[in-house]
Amino acid sequence: MEIIAAFAVGLIALCLIGKLVALPMKLLWKMITNSIVGALVLWVVNIFGAGVEITFLKALIAGVLGVPGVIIVLLMK
Repeated sequence: MEIIAAFAVGLIALCLIGKLVALPMKLLWKMITNSIVGALVLWVVNIFGAGVEITFLKALIAGVLGVPGVIIVLLMK
């Protein structure tokens, strides 16, 4: 009976650790995908003649903030 209880406690601890590790990875993945989307939006804006240099920071701003971020980047130019 003690082995089953120890197994259950270990399994619960493993699940909690997995949740704690997955949360930052989920946030990191979201930031990366948002940065890629932001870079694509800036690229499309550049096609229409805005002339903004696309850097990782500008793509991150546009990705995190969305359309207002693109406007901020355009105003920073």
